Amino acid sequence: MTKPKLEATLNGLDADTAEYARAAEEMGFDGLWNPELDYDSFMPLPVAADHTDEIEIGTRIATSFTRSPMVLAYTGWDLAKLSEGRFVLGLGTQVKAHNERRFSVGWSDPTQRLREVVESVQHIWDYWQGRTDSFGYEGDHYSFSLMTTAFNPGPQEHPDIPIYLAAVNEGNVKLVGELADGICLHSFNTPKYTEEKIIPWLEESAEEHGRSLDDIVVSASPFVVTGEDENEMDTTRDAVRMRIAFYASTPSYKPVMQTHGWEETGRELWKLSREGKWNEMMNLVTDEMVSEFAVETPLDEVADAVLDEYGEVADRVAFDMQAPFEGQEFWRDIADSWKA
Repeated sequence: MTKPKLEATLNGLDADTAEYARAAEEMGFDGLWNPELDYDSFMPLPVAADHTDEIEIGTRIATSFTRSPMVLAYTGWDLAKLSEGRFVLGLGTQVKAHNERRFSVGWSDPTQRLREVVESVQHIWDYWQGRTDSFGYEGDHYSFSLMTTAFNPGPQEHPDIPIYLAAVNEGNVKLVGELADGICLHSFNTPKYTEEKIIPWLEESAEEHGRSLDDIVVSASPFVVTGEDENEMDTTRDAVRMRIAFYASTPSYKPVMQTHGWEETGRELWKLSREGKWNEMMNLVTDEMVSEFAVETPLDEVADAVLDEYGEVADRVAFDMQAPFEGQEFWRDIADSWKA
């Protein structure tokens, strides 16, 4: 069995980003992702690219509807050139409330709209690379008809930029099978949901569009409950329990709860979230739920435990841990164990 690639996660741009990127590469990590939380997903990547030589960099994920596909195309093109082909564009839809109320962006059929984002970005890249002579994309959500010489960056040596899509529900998972290079599994995910839902949807869609699972990279980022002693593990377990409660309260993620027969808990969590009763929400997340959603293991056994659960499912794995990657020595131990 080929082990999945081992990846670290940045936490936005700060004065130490270059140091963290160099440390991850030196320790033997294969990839370095940056999410989009209370910071921008793209900002640290030029720094990481400029201070490393081999490690892959990417967004996991960038919100796709809050940026024009043209902006995504320019940003991806620049990062592919700067990193000399090491950039991966990871995109996701975010949920309706955040698009409308946090970003003030309109909401429409997310799967069709995401399809058009990917199609239009790929068309723009193909035109810049000279793979098509005619510029123009027309969809229900996006249309592009103008590209003058002054705004065309022209071809480059690394035009084949992978696009990964975050997907939880059937529509977006099947969209990955149709046209994406990879799927970003949500941390709010279980091996059961992956095996019973995600993989069959991927396989069905890929075959329908003349592809196979071998054409799609599976990127996992499981919750990890760990620590050097029981007190530390209890602390991280409670933090993960809170995150599970938050995600389980989101109607968009209902199918994951349904797969385990926990839909009633999901409804109760949604009601409590509407009332802002976050502490009460934690109490509804049982130890059984935590053990399904998270890998629970002592710090010195993290690599083996994650490989046991995701080694045969994922092609690349980034740990979703409470301790961000900041070059700490325990990450070196994890990398050494993973590569052994």
